[in-house]
This record gives sequence, C-alpha cells and structure tokens, in this order.
Amino acid sequence: LLLGTLLWAPWRVLHGAPLAELSGDQDFQLFLHKNLEFTRKIKGDVAALQRLVCDQFQLCKEEELLLVRQHLGITQAALEQCHSRSFQAEACFSQIRNGLSVYRGSLAAILELLPGHASLVETLQLDAANLSSNIQQQMEDLGLATVTFPTEPQSPLPTFSSHFHHQVGSFFILANFQRFLETAYRALRHLAHL
Repeated sequence: LLLGTLLWAPWRVLHGAPLAELSGDQDFQLFLHKNLEFTRKIKGDVAALQRLVCDQFQLCKEEELLLVRQHLGITQAALEQCHSRSFQAEACFSQIRNGLSVYRGSLAAILELLPGHASLVETLQLDAANLSSNIQQQMEDLGLATVTFPTEPQSPLPTFSSHFHHQVGSFFILANFQRFLETAYRALRHLAHL
C-alpha cells in the first residue's frame, strides 16, 4: 500500500500542470491515445524479452542481483521531468525521446545475448525509434521546443567481463526499460486526461 501511494504521489501533483492550451486540441488527443497504445505494445514486447531472460538464465528477481548491478554500473534513463512539480510537456517529451534513444542502443546487448530472438529485439528497436519519431513530430506540430538536458557521456554499451555479467546486464537493461516505459505511459495518460 505504501509503495502504491509513493508511486502515485508524483502524478497527483500534475493535475495543476499548465497545459490547458493542449488539452482541447483534437490532434494532440489523437496523438496521445495512439501513442498510449503504442507504448503499451512496446511494454509487452519488453516483458516478453524479460520472460525469455528469466526462463533461459533463471534471472528473474532484481533483489537477488543488486550487488552485481552496482558492479556493472547500469543506470536508469532519467524521466524526472515527467513527474516533477513544474511539469512541462516539452521537457517530459524530450526526456522520453532521449531515454528511448538510450534503450534502443542498449538493446544491442540483448540481441547478442538472445540471437535466436533477433526479430523481437529488432522490432523493439524499430518501435522505440518510431515512438521517438512520433513524439518529435508532435513537438514540432505543437511548436514545442526540444529541451536538451545535460547528460553524462554515454558509452555505446557496457563492457561485460563475463557471460554471466552480460546476462545480468541484459536483465537490468530490460528491467530499467520497463520502468522507463511505465513512467512514460503514465505521463502520456496524464496528458490525455487533462
């Protein structure tokens, strides 16, 4: 119950977000509803890959792997602009686009780990690129500025010192991507209900 309250709390703050000028725009509402469905599809594909990693490598529970995670240095893409008190659509959309780009690149590690499921991974990469493109197009249509956030230099992919580290790293990439998509989905849903 406490976890549910903590996860929901940032979204209650958004009800005062100054987006009235967007909420009545039919094209914007259509964009939101289409991309909510698209995000849900992507989440389902990430969940399918998570099940594969769980079934093939018995890597299913994050709490059992936290020490290895710290060693690998795999981090979550930022989305704090999508649930901050000073919510702005342009900042949130920009962070979603940045995160989609990071995870699209990170999926190469999954592709190496699960070559027999290349079509699912490649579809996921394409879907992430398409969702990012949809958001960019909508930002341009609405006249929203693309916001650039200072980021740490991104290495193309983590270097894994062993096959086990590659498995665990892939597990956390997928877990982080799933959490990222949950937050992005909630942000889009919030905008659709303004």
